[in-house]
Amino acid sequence: MFTGIILAIGKIAAIERKSGDCRLTVDTGTLDLKDTALGDSIAVNGVCLTAVELGPHYFCADVSNETLSRTVLVTATIGSPVNLELALTPSTRMGGHIVSGHVDGMGQLLEKKPDGRSVRFTFKAPDNLAKYIAEKGSICINGISLTVNEVKGAQFNVNIVPYTLKDTTLALLSVGDLVNLEVDLLARYMERLMLGEAAATSMGGVTEELLQKSGFFG
Repeated sequence: MFTGIILAIGKIAAIERKSGDCRLTVDTGTLDLKDTALGDSIAVNGVCLTAVELGPHYFCADVSNETLSRTVLVTATIGSPVNLELALTPSTRMGGHIVSGHVDGMGQLLEKKPDGRSVRFTFKAPDNLAKYIAEKGSICINGISLTVNEVKGAQFNVNIVPYTLKDTTLALLSVGDLVNLEVDLLARYMERLMLGEAAATSMGGVTEELLQKSGFFG
């Protein structure tokens, strides 16, 4: 588990293709790995990866076909900057929100514009994820815990303060770029809970009919 508070910016140092999936070598920059062991989890742009090889300033991780199909790691090239976070420990401050590192899908940056000293970013989420994104709720973008300002259909925007712009890769994004999205963990579990016993056979999610039966509409 993670908090979505980025500890360092690293970069992709090597990509080794292996029968359709790949092994990544990540240069961890200023990230302190002294307490990291083989098998530990490290979030790379919000993707939970397992360290299979460690050095003083790098680690290697195998990336499955499933992960490549759902995340922007499929577009990574040598030198690509990445946001890094180590997994939670019992003494870690919960500065963001609970992040699993299991990316739900990819969004696209539609607009970025100044907003005072900050920058407002507007993204479009995949249609199947839009229902999990709520105004003033939490969302994880490329591993960064952010608060949603406004939602319009599948579009939403977030306000990025100068500190976050300086210490993450968000400032490097251009309109049209894809990003990793992880919706709030609680929203995903709430959907399954609302299905009740129907969860065992349901192929869909929460519908207007289900909400009416649950008393959300008069």
